Amino acid sequence: MKFTYDIIVIGAGHAGCEAACAAANLGSQTLLITMDMNKIAQMSCNPAIGGIAKGQIVREIDALGGFTGIVTDKTSIQFRMLNRSKGPAMWSPRSQCDRAKFIETWRSVIENTANLYVWQDSAVSLVIENGAIAGVKTAMGVTFSCKAVVLTNGTFLNGLLHIGKVQLNGGRVSEPASYGITEQLVAMGFSQGRMKTGTPVRIDARSVDFSQTTIQPGETDYHKFSYLDTPAHSLKQLPCYTLYTNEKVHQVLEKGLKDSPLYNGQIQSIGPRYCPSIETKIVTFSDKTEHQLFLEPEGESTTEYYLNGFSSSLPIDIQLNALKEIPAFRNVHIFRPGYAIEYDFFDPTQLRHTLETKLVKNLFFAGQINGTTGYEEAAGQGLIAGINAHMNCVGGEKFILHRDEAYIGVLIDDLVTKGVDEPYRMFTSRAEYRILLRQDDADNRLTEKSYTIGLATKERFELFKQKQTWCNEITEFIKNYSVKSSEIDSLLLSVGSTQLKQTTKLMDILLRPGISLQALIEALPSLQEQAEKITNRKQEIIEQIEISAKYEGYIARERLIADKLQRLENIKIRDKFNYDDISSLSTEAKQKLKRINPETIAQASRIPGVSPSDINILLVLLGR
Repeated sequence: MKFTYDIIVIGAGHAGCEAACAAANLGSQTLLITMDMNKIAQMSCNPAIGGIAKGQIVREIDALGGFTGIVTDKTSIQFRMLNRSKGPAMWSPRSQCDRAKFIETWRSVIENTANLYVWQDSAVSLVIENGAIAGVKTAMGVTFSCKAVVLTNGTFLNGLLHIGKVQLNGGRVSEPASYGITEQLVAMGFSQGRMKTGTPVRIDARSVDFSQTTIQPGETDYHKFSYLDTPAHSLKQLPCYTLYTNEKVHQVLEKGLKDSPLYNGQIQSIGPRYCPSIETKIVTFSDKTEHQLFLEPEGESTTEYYLNGFSSSLPIDIQLNALKEIPAFRNVHIFRPGYAIEYDFFDPTQLRHTLETKLVKNLFFAGQINGTTGYEEAAGQGLIAGINAHMNCVGGEKFILHRDEAYIGVLIDDLVTKGVDEPYRMFTSRAEYRILLRQDDADNRLTEKSYTIGLATKERFELFKQKQTWCNEITEFIKNYSVKSSEIDSLLLSVGSTQLKQTTKLMDILLRPGISLQALIEALPSLQEQAEKITNRKQEIIEQIEISAKYEGYIARERLIADKLQRLENIKIRDKFNYDDISSLSTEAKQKLKRINPETIAQASRIPGVSPSDINILLVLLGR
């Protein structure tokens, strides 16, 4: 057992696991401290990965060489591509996972990563010398020395659970809270607040009348999360089920509002607007007579099911009686009730884009400690924090993703520039360059960037380069090959498209509505011959070629806009101004610019309260 490491990661949730693996795989001697080695990467709420915008983040993590996508593919029990009815910029992959196997698989990754070690204990304080991290002290009385620390404490900092009037100290049900670090950081000048989240009741499937539900099957095509050539759907694939609340359910819930921690003053912290509790739904949407619920399996062989949409902190008897008013749950048995949890977070405007704190050198925050919610948002932050912790230790270049490069870049820029006034959740609407940030091309955007710093493996990079070669060759063939009416008219007629009057470039045919590249491959032997060059992940590559071709104009236009705005990202202003001395700035702008101390003009322009005229004043002072 050694007591000196390069980097210590505190907390083995989704942020902590990605941070620790990134740092270790880059070469730093890394220690991961967790209170329970049997809960590594525990899915505290829904056992699912991905969803709207979240799925894009996981694809980005995978493209960068992270592990969330790989672990998800290995433990998936249902996969779906959401938003298929919309354009590809909105397509979002989502997997229901086996909760127990997810933990087991992540633990195997951790234990088989070189340079990465695990210590089961609770961190109680940081060792800080001359304004920089020097080590960590634990509850067992051990002091570890290190060069950098990544805090990924999740909901454990002074965690408090609520079930009706019952309050329990803890970070999750039956798991202790963490004390000491918040108090130390606040004493040093960090700004801290409290947030609230919740989780639904867990239901025994043996007590459910599934004939009263609507089955929701998954998809078993080629889609998955990882860009590596790994198998998908290896576990038994299971359906989810939909059902609805009703007015009788709402009446029972209303009777319990007086004992709801959200409405009796017991909980004062900020809750998530986009994942509200069932009691919040019936109050906010009092005109609605029903709310949709999703009954989702927790694993391949367990009878435990998760009731998505029924998050609650109401008393146990109220939750149970309300459930029994739903026909499928007349005889329901629950494993445990839903509950709410309050926990500490820190204002993320106290961070740099590397996720290093401005107050303490080599101290990084990632995950819910920054006011975010969701496994995917946490994992993305953890990966970036782990990379930059390593870079700080070895004197490397800071690793920052911009808003036109990744949803992870949007996420971090939003946090450090705007802060949070509620638990932050990623949506496609938060990204102004959605067409550039599609789930299908995350490897194009990020894999080479990661390989350059030494994180993405040679195997991953070579797969990526081979995919690029195939995409380019087939795209060029489509652009240059002319097709005759005799070759293609039967296909055109079958989709109601106009027949050819003369030979036409194949690309012009592909751009027609209703024509897919797969259909063209099946209809044209010459194109089929080109497609046969693809030896693996053929359908994934065909899909990307088609998307790139059909949306080429939109992609180019968005790229042009992003490149123009990138000029402002290159104008550095951090520490160049004493904002108090610039009399022409608005008072609010002075206060915000002074507090956040933006890195660039572009970041300054995104700060709420800083107007275009304020930005123009700064540009004039810079002589631009």
